[in-house]
Amino acid sequence: MSVKELHTINFRNLASNKLALHSDLNFLVGDNGSGKSSLLESLFYLGHGKSFRTSKVDSLIQIGFDDFIISVKSNENTQLGIQRNKLGESKIKINGLASSKLSDLAKNIAVQIVTPESFKLFFGGPKERRKFVDLGLFHVEHSFSSEWKLFQRVYKQRNACLRTKLGLEQLDYWTDEFCRLSENIASLRKGYIESLKQELHYWLKIMLPSYGKDISIQYLQGWNNKKELSDILQENKYKELEKGFSLYGAQKFDIRFLIDNASIEHRLSRGQQKLFLLALTFAQSKLIEQVKRIKPILLIDDIGAELDHSSRKAMFLAYQQLNCQTIISAIDRVALEPLIPDDNNYNMFHVEHGQIKAMIE
Repeated sequence: MSVKELHTINFRNLASNKLALHSDLNFLVGDNGSGKSSLLESLFYLGHGKSFRTSKVDSLIQIGFDDFIISVKSNENTQLGIQRNKLGESKIKINGLASSKLSDLAKNIAVQIVTPESFKLFFGGPKERRKFVDLGLFHVEHSFSSEWKLFQRVYKQRNACLRTKLGLEQLDYWTDEFCRLSENIASLRKGYIESLKQELHYWLKIMLPSYGKDISIQYLQGWNNKKELSDILQENKYKELEKGFSLYGAQKFDIRFLIDNASIEHRLSRGQQKLFLLALTFAQSKLIEQVKRIKPILLIDDIGAELDHSSRKAMFLAYQQLNCQTIISAIDRVALEPLIPDDNNYNMFHVEHGQIKAMIE
């Protein structure tokens, strides 16, 4: 889907806005702190049920108010909305009908984002990389969501057994389930990573042609792939009982981005790393589009940061081959020049003190 109309109430520093978006390409121009990132954050929140900037709901609600509302109408007139209050309580509506699950929103809208904080994919811990991969899997592999939810419940039960040192029968039961689900999830992730690798190389040829063929993704399933997980857990049983939690399994999954077996951040400049992040996000967007037959929504915050003029041109050359709705923010119009199409088929907005106004080109 693409968002035809976005409505925000009491969200961050945004004035109550009802914004008409272009189905393909949208630009936001404004100073730091003007509200550009807040607008992107509102769309991200609707697609994920959380912010990419904070875990504190209070900071998302305007001072003096008790809740915020974000709603959209799609090009197909699907209506999605979420209301969240200071107590963390949410009300979700899909086409006017109440829903209790954030995942119901995510099934209708696929939102991805690249921000200056996205470099955590390289420098952050495995959790950041798991989040990225599992987002793609949620949309591409229908069985992943239910398998992962079940795994999390079993993982907590097994950890409770390890902490409290309950009878071996209970621990053995949860260990068997833990192994079965870990192996199922590892198989889904491995298949997805293989698809992502193939798709990524296409986009790297456009954005990083000098390095594309040398970049690889190393898949680490969470335990030694030359051994059965059940054998590893048996060998480390007393170590896990001492620690009180599971040391191996699907929760330890990670990936590494390499150039000739060296970490990518040690070989690429900051600008090249951002191009790689964009190529990776484009690859994931394409996989989502192919499987779900929906139009993903891509948010790119502060496009001018780290990317010079030629890098932005390379990025836009790649973007033209991607079928998604995109919103790109920048401090000034100059940073957007390499991205503006000649046919004027886009919308541009100026953001100032939370007010968003269409710019007449």
